[in-house]
Amino acid sequence: MFKRTHNCGDIRSSDINNTITLNGWVNKVRLHGQVVFVDLRDRYGKTQIVFDADEYEGDFEIIKKISMEDVLSIKGTVRSRLESAINPNLATGEIEILVSEFIMLNESAPLPFMLNDRANAEEDLRLKYRYLELRMEELQQNLLIRHSTYQATRSYLSENKFVEVETPVLMKSTPEGARDYLVPSRVHQGKFYALPQSPQIYKQILMISGYDRYFQIVKCFRDEDLRSDRQPEFTQIDIEMSFINEEDIFEYMEGLTCHVFQTVAKVDLPLSFPRITYKEAMETYGSDKPDLRYELKLIELKEYTDLSEFNAFNSVERVKGLVVKGGAKYSRKIIDDLTELVKKYKAKGLAWMKSNNNGFEGGISKFFSVQLLERMKKELEIEDGDILFMVGDKTKIVLNALGFLRIEIANREGLVNKNEFSPVWVTEFPMFEYDDENKRHIAMHHPFTAPRAEDIDLLDSDPSNALSRGYDLTMNGYEIAGGSIRIHSTEIQEKVFSLLGLSREEAIEKFGFLVEALSYGAPPHGGIAFGFDRLVMLLAGTDNIRDVIAFPKTTSAASLMDESPSSVSIAQLDELGIKIKKS
Repeated sequence: MFKRTHNCGDIRSSDINNTITLNGWVNKVRLHGQVVFVDLRDRYGKTQIVFDADEYEGDFEIIKKISMEDVLSIKGTVRSRLESAINPNLATGEIEILVSEFIMLNESAPLPFMLNDRANAEEDLRLKYRYLELRMEELQQNLLIRHSTYQATRSYLSENKFVEVETPVLMKSTPEGARDYLVPSRVHQGKFYALPQSPQIYKQILMISGYDRYFQIVKCFRDEDLRSDRQPEFTQIDIEMSFINEEDIFEYMEGLTCHVFQTVAKVDLPLSFPRITYKEAMETYGSDKPDLRYELKLIELKEYTDLSEFNAFNSVERVKGLVVKGGAKYSRKIIDDLTELVKKYKAKGLAWMKSNNNGFEGGISKFFSVQLLERMKKELEIEDGDILFMVGDKTKIVLNALGFLRIEIANREGLVNKNEFSPVWVTEFPMFEYDDENKRHIAMHHPFTAPRAEDIDLLDSDPSNALSRGYDLTMNGYEIAGGSIRIHSTEIQEKVFSLLGLSREEAIEKFGFLVEALSYGAPPHGGIAFGFDRLVMLLAGTDNIRDVIAFPKTTSAASLMDESPSSVSIAQLDELGIKIKKS
């Protein structure tokens, strides 16, 4: 192998007539009789190299056998391309290398898919050969963005006196929400560690220990159902602060977010992010992570439907809808597709009517009087050519179904500007939501979130209506960070555990060490955790989180490349005192 003098993306016109060496992979081969053109690639870029039979002193027949993804080491002279051959889309597009010497470092086997045609290769195949997919420019750029995001995060937090502290990876299982990944102990047979879902308890204990400002870029693990923006193991920017309130959190985290976006993507975010309450977000957008890049707000319709003869809405809790500008063009097939969409979110159906010059037509318009339709058109600012969609049901179902309908319509209508970033704080989350299946309250954020001071009494009288000091930072329809001011009172923490259905004994078993720590002078504290992978996903402009993780899992939590999870030997299980139950 020749010692390389340059990277494949470095060479420019100023290097003409210089002798250089390059090492890299064959990206493309073009045979033109006694001249062979090769695009040589490394992670820095591509350079065209040329083998000319009249100039090359070695065996030219070997040159003709060069194929995609072979690894080459070459020595040659830089020369300018013919004017007609200049590639303005390539940083090295004005030059080429006339090769004088060449070494085949490694021949590639036939490829399972074409690396320059990622879109047409099945994802499972690409994940099986992830080391090949990672050679693609798109993914290499994504991992460089990830690297830059690491550096920008550490730089900002360190400059603002946050201390990076590592917390344990093997910890006590305290399941509350997602399932733990369990790790059996060989030394303490019959007992298990858990992989952290979050360093939540440890970072609170660090605050109790006096460490004022903490951060960690940390791996977390949750054994839960997956989707395109979730993984069983993920990375988060974990942050905690003492002697602060919500305003302090917002100030520093807005600063961090602005710094990362400017440093990594050269995007200037607003210096102060807008805020809406959880209730406002749900009622207006049907989502607690609203995409504010477009309007398309939900509107109240029950007062109108109650005056109509459409009896299906008479007995429902809520009727809401949205107006799609120009939506009267929708065919019956499109409307049927949208109906099936809302049904996936438990809505019984999707009512509609189209606005035209004569008022309204189609759908359920026949159940409304002319006078009522005229009133609706005026008060709801419906114009000719619009369509009005309506869903009636329980509040939760109505809001959720319309929230997803809103997203679908925005995509159909091209309302989303992919180059725009719209951050918003969502605040005042409920302390609890009711789990109908298990007939108990569960924490909306987590059990360590503090209630608003004015709602503390509601923990005794009406916990369902108590609001928390929880907050999420959302952007473009994604939650990129979530946090809260924490409970620092032993009494309130024990009360919250009780409301979550934990007996005193269960609470001590799971969280006794935290409760005891709170009794030794815990300061007021709070924090937040950014979904690092999701943040990088936004910065990279992709909607699949697997595109920004080097070795991701599938939606079934499997790694196709190394075939994990896998079976282990009986001997290994015996050491752990474990037997596999056969189904």
